[in-house]
Amino acid sequence: MVANPFEDDSARHQVLVNHEGQHSLWPAFATVPAGWTVVLADASRQESLAYIEEHWTDMRPLSLVAATA
Repeated sequence: MVANPFEDDSARHQVLVNHEGQHSLWPAFATVPAGWTVVLADASRQESLAYIEEHWTDMRPLSLVAATA
């Protein structure tokens, strides 16, 4: 049994994004925190991590990207 739901490969997950473009792996059973939006729902942990790797290529917050543009 995995004690940490964020590391449970057998659980369903979702990917969240906040207003700064930051991504988060989130257990599907957990309530989405305020300020976060689901961009990938009910996926495997591996699918969720692959989504994050593909879509979150710049780790800088969007406000920093805008300030340095």
